[in-house]
Amino acid sequence: METYLRMVDLPYQNYFDGSLSAQGKMPWIEYNYEQVCGTEFIFGFLEEKLGVSLNKSLSAQEQAVARVITTMVEEHLYWTIAYCQWVDNVHETQSMLDLPGPLSDLLKWIMCHLTGGIVKREMYCHGIGCFTKEEVYTLMEKDMRTLATLLGDKKYIMGSELSSVDATVFGHLAQAMWTLPGTRPEQLIKGELINLAMYCERIRRKFWPEWFVDLEDFCYDSDNDTTSGTPTCLLDLALFSRTDTLEESELSSPSHADTHSQDTQHSGHSLSDSDIEVDVEMLNSDVEQQVKG
Repeated sequence: METYLRMVDLPYQNYFDGSLSAQGKMPWIEYNYEQVCGTEFIFGFLEEKLGVSLNKSLSAQEQAVARVITTMVEEHLYWTIAYCQWVDNVHETQSMLDLPGPLSDLLKWIMCHLTGGIVKREMYCHGIGCFTKEEVYTLMEKDMRTLATLLGDKKYIMGSELSSVDATVFGHLAQAMWTLPGTRPEQLIKGELINLAMYCERIRRKFWPEWFVDLEDFCYDSDNDTTSGTPTCLLDLALFSRTDTLEESELSSPSHADTHSQDTQHSGHSLSDSDIEVDVEMLNSDVEQQVKG
């Protein structure tokens, strides 16, 4: 939801008090004292009230395809990712939480196991919870492979322009990219389905410039020797603030002052596939050279 608001450039304020909507659901928003819950209804509400939409350039058939993809992600892939995070890897999830206070470990344990119990119960009510662990992961893999096939070599799911389905897909795949280390979805997205990883990184760079991600393990390598004490030399791929001015960019890279395009941030770094691919190729090359050395 937050990614969508950034995509349509709407100001917003987060509240992290854990409260649910009147219907007992999340996400939900409040605009002029009017509450709306559910991403599909929120998108429609914002379009009606504020005239913002990412789907105006889509044909009726393309909008139908986008809705089918959204439904698959929200009603199917969502549960498999939730299972991986809160049931199958609950201890890893607990270790990644950051809660202050002397009772933080106890609070994290309670929160994770309560959430895991809720996820299992709701998965059973949904129907997907009736399957075995292996069957759940099989369904997850099929969904992710479907997304990779639909994306192909395109910039975004529906083509060269953003649509609302990109906010939905990114919001779910980002968990596999950055919050589930060592799990099957991470291995898939950073291995065979690398185009999904490029896609996530492209959106992250464009709409989350303050979100720093170290690309040390951008590509998953099960044969990587983690016992070596030699640190890996990484490329400088820090995030770029969207508040950077053109004048600042010109001072830092005068040779590129006249080469800004629609796909270029003010920092002068392109958001296209080629730049990210070059980064990954160079990163892999550095790692190979160190291994040979």
